[in-house]
Amino acid sequence: MIIELHVLQNFVPANLNRDDTGAPKDCLFGGFTRARISSQCFKRAMRVEFRASRLIAPEYMAERTSLAQEALAERLINKHGFEAEAARQAALMVMQSLGIKLDSQSPEKTSYLLFLAPAELDAVASIVADTREHFGAPNEVPAEGAPAANGKGKRKNEKAQLPPGVINAIKKSLDGGRAADLALFGRMIADTPEHNVEAACQVAHALSTHRVETEFDFFTAWDERSKEDATGAGMLGTLEYNSACFYRYANLDVTHLQRNLGGDTLLTRQGVAAFIQAMVHAVPSGKQNSMAAHNPPSLILAVARDRGQWNLANAFLDPIKAKAGNDLMRASVAALDDYWGKVSAMYGTQGMRGQWIATLEAPAVQVLRSSLVSSFAALQEHVLAAAFAEAPATLAGGR
Repeated sequence: MIIELHVLQNFVPANLNRDDTGAPKDCLFGGFTRARISSQCFKRAMRVEFRASRLIAPEYMAERTSLAQEALAERLINKHGFEAEAARQAALMVMQSLGIKLDSQSPEKTSYLLFLAPAELDAVASIVADTREHFGAPNEVPAEGAPAANGKGKRKNEKAQLPPGVINAIKKSLDGGRAADLALFGRMIADTPEHNVEAACQVAHALSTHRVETEFDFFTAWDERSKEDATGAGMLGTLEYNSACFYRYANLDVTHLQRNLGGDTLLTRQGVAAFIQAMVHAVPSGKQNSMAAHNPPSLILAVARDRGQWNLANAFLDPIKAKAGNDLMRASVAALDDYWGKVSAMYGTQGMRGQWIATLEAPAVQVLRSSLVSSFAALQEHVLAAAFAEAPATLAGGR
């Protein structure tokens, strides 16, 4: 069971997702420069929305951090009565036993971010507490420049000497912990690939439907403690930005999500609802205090199908051009609607359970006119009903 979401969203001048030079991200598509917002940027915004709007309970939200040892030590201290130093040593031994690489300058940190669920850390803490006799002083992490244990001149973190049964129990507890965001977006732990979680959803980079050129805002600031006869600004600089109508696409494998969540149907339904809500309402935070680009989508197209996925970005291979009476959004809606008609005519719609559109530009929709619904809430209700084989609440005219 696949749910697809297609979103058209126009932002005012903004810099929501910057590259290493501070400029808005862009790319070539169809031979023309387009504005771009990375999938990682939107996924982060969606996870923030999960928490901010309480779409997912905190106990089902994972945390991405290099301070997993600290989080584990806190549990050992607060829940299991460990002394602070013993808790830190035990947490370090856990990381060593898992083969997780530690930061060479700060061994209390891992060398990369770990994405862990609260339930996973709770389970590991309980295992440590139940077998605390095995958690003595951890092996030392070699100092910077120290020779490796293998004598090949490379530093190497030695594994803690724990019984195989304890190590296996710790490894077994890293099962995703029924964290909905982890189940949705997946995780990769390079040192222990057996604990990787394949994402249940896919999120595309957002692309502008039209050509975009980056613009520059020259700004100055007055030093308010300067003398009245002083000349010149206290500060000056430039800020890069653009304004674009973005096509956004994501899909979600509901069966895969339920499998990642241990078969929990209720939590899966909550995860699907949260995913739909966040996909529509989440906005990246970049430069928002100075630009306030809080523009809701103008179109949401949802598709429920048994298999397959269609990214409809090719509707905009030929960049959209605005003209009087037909702005970028209205023209983009019409192009998306027309492209849907072409693709569905060529490949058919077998296996599709339904399509629903909520839009501010209904007159521009022709091919999918019968799929129009009156609101985003109605769209979400239909999608959830299709995904979980439910009868949607009575909506006049199927809307």
